[in-house]
Amino acid sequence: MSLSKLEYIWLDGYKPTQSLRSKTKIVKDFSGKLEDLEQWSFDGSSTEQAPGGSSDCLLKPVYVVKDPQRKNGYLVMCEVLSADGSAHESNGRATIEDDDNDFWFGFEQEYFLWNPETNKPLGFPAGGYPGPQGPYYCSVGASNAYGREIVEEHLDACLEAGINVEGINAEVATGQWEFQIFSKGAKQAGDQIWVARYLLERIGEKYGVAINWHCKPLGALDWNGSGMHANFSNGLLRTAGSKATFDAVCEAFRPVVKEHIAVYGADNELRLTGKHETASIHDFSYGVSDRGASIRIPVLVPAKGWSGYLEDRRPNSAADPYKVAARIIKTVKSAKV
Repeated sequence: MSLSKLEYIWLDGYKPTQSLRSKTKIVKDFSGKLEDLEQWSFDGSSTEQAPGGSSDCLLKPVYVVKDPQRKNGYLVMCEVLSADGSAHESNGRATIEDDDNDFWFGFEQEYFLWNPETNKPLGFPAGGYPGPQGPYYCSVGASNAYGREIVEEHLDACLEAGINVEGINAEVATGQWEFQIFSKGAKQAGDQIWVARYLLERIGEKYGVAINWHCKPLGALDWNGSGMHANFSNGLLRTAGSKATFDAVCEAFRPVVKEHIAVYGADNELRLTGKHETASIHDFSYGVSDRGASIRIPVLVPAKGWSGYLEDRRPNSAADPYKVAARIIKTVKSAKV
């Protein structure tokens, strides 16, 4: 007989930005397979998901990987269900319409490593500011790159767990980093982003460093904010062979800007200003190789005969990838091609 530590992970009901929650369950002789995981319950009155008089919510396992930091451990991403078994209103994953995994997503997750003692990013002196942006992007060296030991440990943990991380890099601002995750299937992409976020938060605990997911934690200062650019495609885009098809899909986004912004993360008006490689939150635009547009058409798309993918640059770092994917899928499916 062997004992396994199952870390059930879910999203709470806090608004406008949900947080990760988790708790551990010890089971005997777990196979490591999703189908052998049981539902569990939790007190929804403590997570803004149920009233105190009827507080049970259910956890439905949807994704499981080995826990790289625990012996005989597993990380179990869950959907939240109401007590009657229906999807809880906080359950963004349940809104994704991609049962055949035709949609592929690659999310570029930016974040700041944050010093709780100074309430500033790593690399910021306690009494002021570092030098201006420029030397920090994809940097190396103790005077430009801060917190690499955390970032490298996180990368190794994700790879050991089996999460499909495709890269990491230091970002434009001091103490700002990024990892990228790709998946064939919108739900799986969201699962992997959330488990990767969970691992980063837990690794940060060991170093006494917080992870700041806010899209503009340095306010109106002349520093880049944090995004979660959403690269996406479906069979239509991957085999289009036509500029007209890409134009039609991009144009489908124009009349539903508000619907997208509503799920692209709180406080996005602070980030989407038309500066720092963003389009204005009030506008919609798209263009080839244009990082100042709402949607970028990668330069390789026309080079490959107008087949490939698109990048929506508007989702911010704290956005729920489930909700982002669900909205993108709905819009792409509405395109008049």
